[in-house]
Amino acid sequence: MKTQSKRRRQPLSPDSSPNPFDILTEEIVCKILDHLHNDPFATKAFSLTCKAFYFIESRHRRILKPLRPELLPRIFHRYPFVSHLDLSMCPRVDDTTLNVISSTWKATLQSINLSRSRFFTNAGLSSLFVNCSGLVEVDLCNAMQLTDLAASAIAEAKNLERLSLARCKSITDMGIGCIAVGCRKLRSLCLKWCLRVGDLGVELIALKCKQIRSLDLSYLPITEKSLNSVLQLQHLEDLVLEGCHGIDDDGLSTLDQSCKSLKMLNLSNCQNVTHTGLSSLINGTEQLQQIILAYGSSVTSDLVKCLNAYSKLQSIKLDGCTVTWSGIKAMASLHSPVKELSLSKCLGLTDDGLSFLVQSHKDLRKLDITCCRKITYTSIDIITISCTSLTSLRMESCSLVPKEAFVLIGARCSFLEELDATDNEIDDEGLKSISRCSKLSILKLGICSNISDEGLAKVGSSCSMLKEVDLYRSVAISDAGIAAIGDGCPALEMINIAYNDKITDNSLVSLSKCRMLKALEIRGCLGVSSIGLSAIAMGCKQLTVLDIKKCFNINDNGMLPLAQFSQNLKQINLSYCSVTDVGLVALASISRLQNMTILHLAGLTPNGLAAALLACRALTKVKLHASFRPLLPQSILGYMEAHGCVFHWRDKAFQKEMDPKGWKLHFGRSSSEVP
Repeated sequence: MKTQSKRRRQPLSPDSSPNPFDILTEEIVCKILDHLHNDPFATKAFSLTCKAFYFIESRHRRILKPLRPELLPRIFHRYPFVSHLDLSMCPRVDDTTLNVISSTWKATLQSINLSRSRFFTNAGLSSLFVNCSGLVEVDLCNAMQLTDLAASAIAEAKNLERLSLARCKSITDMGIGCIAVGCRKLRSLCLKWCLRVGDLGVELIALKCKQIRSLDLSYLPITEKSLNSVLQLQHLEDLVLEGCHGIDDDGLSTLDQSCKSLKMLNLSNCQNVTHTGLSSLINGTEQLQQIILAYGSSVTSDLVKCLNAYSKLQSIKLDGCTVTWSGIKAMASLHSPVKELSLSKCLGLTDDGLSFLVQSHKDLRKLDITCCRKITYTSIDIITISCTSLTSLRMESCSLVPKEAFVLIGARCSFLEELDATDNEIDDEGLKSISRCSKLSILKLGICSNISDEGLAKVGSSCSMLKEVDLYRSVAISDAGIAAIGDGCPALEMINIAYNDKITDNSLVSLSKCRMLKALEIRGCLGVSSIGLSAIAMGCKQLTVLDIKKCFNINDNGMLPLAQFSQNLKQINLSYCSVTDVGLVALASISRLQNMTILHLAGLTPNGLAAALLACRALTKVKLHASFRPLLPQSILGYMEAHGCVFHWRDKAFQKEMDPKGWKLHFGRSSSEVP
C-alpha cells in the first residue's frame, strides 16, 4: 500500500510542470489505453492530450504495425517495449532494418510478421534470431528468396514455437533439417508449397521437434515414409496433408501406427486416398474432432464407416465429392455429435439423401449446401424442423429451392448468425421471416431479383448486429432499402451493392452513418457520384477496401475527400471512372494505400500516373493497362519494383456494357443454366 500511494504522488509527466492528469496513477492510464488498442486514431489522440499521456502511451505500446520500413527509425526510441511487430505492410525490409530491430527490441520482441516482406537475407535473419532470444513466433510466408542459408539462421531461434514458411520454395530438406535440430520447441509449423521439401525434411522435423501440435504439409512431394515418423508425435493435434499426391492407399497401408492425439485431419485434394488408406491413417486415433476430405474420392459407406469409431467427431467437410446413397446412410448412422457438415458442390446429393442425413444429426450448428442444385423445398423443410439450433446456413445457387422455403428458415432457426442465399428465389416474405433472426451478422443476397426495399427494411430494423451484407446485382433494391440498413445496423463492416441501377448518392449518405464500415463495393452503380463518395469518406474513417469500378460519375471531386479523411484505405479499384491525374495524385497522400487497380481512366496521362506512383510509398500491387508500359520511364518502374511493388499488366479492351455474362461465370453458372 505504501508503494502504491507513493506512485500516486509522483507526477506522470517527465517534466516538472503542473499537470491535472498527475492525479491518475500509471496503472489507471494503462487501463484506459487497453480499451483503445483497436482504434489507432483514438490511441493517437490520447497520446497527444498531454506530455504525460504521450510518455505513458509510448511505454505501454506492445504491438506495432508500421506502414513503411522508413518509419521505423522514428519509432525505435519512442516504443521501447514492443513485443509483437507486424511488417506485413512493409514490402521492402532489408538486412539493415532487421539489424536495427534486433538491437532495439532484443529484450522484448516475441513475434514478428515478415509475410509480405522481401529484400532481407540470411544475414539479417541471423542478427534477428541471435539477438532476440525471446522470439516465439515468426511468419516468413512468401519469402521465396530465402534459401537453406536462411533456414540455418532460423535455427538460431532456440525458443521458437510457431513458424510459417509457406511458399518458401527455395528451402530444401537440408534447411529444414537445420531448423529441426535448432528449434526443438516448435509447436506449430507450416511448410505449405515448400516444393523442395520432401520426406527427409519432414522426417527430421518429426524426429527432433517432439512438441509439434500443428503441422501443415500441403502440396509437399512426400510419401508414407515420412508419415510414419509424423504419426509418432505424441502431441500432434492438427495435420494438413492437402494436395499431397504422393500419398496413396498402398503407402498408407504400410503405416506402423496412428497418432492418438490427432484432433483435425485435412486430406483435401488427395484423390489417391480412398477408404482403405483413410482407415490405415486414422486407425487408433482417439481424439479426432474434425476431418476434411474435400475434392477427394467418392463418399461411400466404406469411407464413412472409417469414421464410426470416433465419438468426438464434430466437423465433416466433403466439399466437391460425389456422394452415394450408401454414404448418406452411413453418415446418418454416425454416433458422434456432428455440429458442422459441409456438402458444397457435392454431386449426387438429393432431397432424399439430405433429409435423411439431417434428421439423424439434429445438433448441427453449421450446414453448407452451396451449389447443391437438386435439393428443393423438401430439404429446407426437413432441415429447419430437425436442426433448429443452426447458426450458419450456406445455400448459394440452390436454384430449385422456391421462395416459400425461406419463410421456414426464419420461423424455425432463430439462432441463425449467417445466411448465404446468393442466387436464390428468396423474396420479401422470406426476408421478413429471416428478420426474426436477431443475431444475424452475415447476410448474402447477391443476384436475388425477387427481394425489394420492403423486405430489406424489415431486416434493417430487426437485425442490428449485421456486419456483412451482400446485395450484388439484386436489382430491385433502391435507396430506401439501403437507408434502413444504414439506420438500423451501426456495426456494419462490409456491404456490396454492385450493379444496382436504382442506387444513388442517397444510399451512400445513409451508409456514411456506419462508422465501422471497412469494405464498400459499388461498382457499376451509375447513379452514384462524387457527392455520395464524399459522404462515405467523411463518415466512414475505418474504410480499407473500396471498389468504384464503372461508377462513371465519380471524378476528382470524390478523390479529394478520400485523400483527406480515408487514411485507413488500403485497396481501391478506380477502373472506368472519371478520375484524372489530379485525383490520382491526391490519393497518393494516403499512407496505407497498398493495392490499386487503374484500368481505362480516360483522363489519366503517363506523367500523372508516374507522379502518383512515386508518391504512393506503400504500394505493393498495381494493375495497369498494358498500353502504359512503354510510356512510363523504366527508371520509375524499376524504382517501384525495387521497393516491393508488383505490376500486373492487363491488355483488356474497353467494355461499354456492364459486366456482360461475367457474373454467371463468377457464380459457377453456364449460359445454358441462366434463364
